[in-house]
Amino acid sequence: MPDPEFGIRPRGLCRGAALTLVFAGALATVSATGSWSEGDDGLQPPSAIRPAAASADRDAVSRAAAEAVADGKSGKKAAQEEVSRSGDRWGAVYDPAEYREFAQSLDGEYTGVGLWAERRGDGGVQVARVQPGSPAAKAGVRKGDTLRTVDGHRVERRPVTEVVSLLRGDRKSAEAGTSVTLGLQRGTRTWTEELRRATLATEAVTVEKLPGGALLIKVAAFTKGSGERVRDAVRGAPAGKGVLLDLRGNAGGLVGEAVTAASAFLDGGLVATYDDRGRQRALHAQPGGDTERPVVALIDGGTMSAAELAVGALQDRGRALTVGSRTFGKGSVQKPSRLADGSVAELTVGHYRTPAGHNLDGRGITPDLAVTEKARERAQTVLSGLQGGS
Repeated sequence: MPDPEFGIRPRGLCRGAALTLVFAGALATVSATGSWSEGDDGLQPPSAIRPAAASADRDAVSRAAAEAVADGKSGKKAAQEEVSRSGDRWGAVYDPAEYREFAQSLDGEYTGVGLWAERRGDGGVQVARVQPGSPAAKAGVRKGDTLRTVDGHRVERRPVTEVVSLLRGDRKSAEAGTSVTLGLQRGTRTWTEELRRATLATEAVTVEKLPGGALLIKVAAFTKGSGERVRDAVRGAPAGKGVLLDLRGNAGGLVGEAVTAASAFLDGGLVATYDDRGRQRALHAQPGGDTERPVVALIDGGTMSAAELAVGALQDRGRALTVGSRTFGKGSVQKPSRLADGSVAELTVGHYRTPAGHNLDGRGITPDLAVTEKARERAQTVLSGLQGGS
């Protein structure tokens, strides 16, 4: 798989806990409802605002890895130690398998059977949702079915995150084509079902029509194709109605996708500037976006990285009112490079600024209307006022 486009995105993938970027955006729902997708093995963004990141020296990291390999040692471990010493808290080193998984997540995909699990009040675990067309759906698994066992392991009263780990399997088994056996119950009927994991598409963008005709566009992560899905949704929105753009819990993703999403509301012009190892660069919106429709953006402490880039552009250019709480404050840029043993180091190369020149790293975006409770309801009220109360 080719290297993905460089992105402004959170670091810290750890296979032991199976922490992958693309599912971090779903954690706001998880914390509120107790439900978790088997694909949602995500890293919940911390709510605190942190200082700006340092940068690791790419040549020093590459040299450390090459010297370790020449000595018969782990190039990845040596590179990780070098990154740690540098203070680059967003830097990360992946072995080839981890990087393939990471790249797959940015492509908007995950490996699994396509079901979401949630905790019931009695301690049991049930199926919260089944992805259409997935192995679980084809086997007839339904929402509300009780999940009793996974590969013989009883799941009652286990943390839902452990159930997710069992569904996904360890590194050897978490591949398309491997099997997992579920013990299920529906009413008085109990049965087992052997399913084969498959590569499935994540649902990064969901669209909902609100009372009064406005459109809610929820973007969980900026994975491949998500920006165009936002643009398509805006183009198809009813004339004269507003858009509620929900970026709460969106931990970032691919920069290009965030720029495309912002372009849905802009007619060209600057989205952000950034420095790449001392060279100044600019990101511009595509022409032809909707510049008339009222827009309200929902944000919170889990809005990070590329999501902050999009919000910053819309706020600075007067295209959206922001509602919610201050965003995380990650404005650093990482780029990948291959190491001697095939591992991949993603190191901080610079920082970006909004069109008005604001550096968000360690600061975040302050919303126009600060709301801590019932943020969506308040945002809908604001949007209704902007579109004339209709």
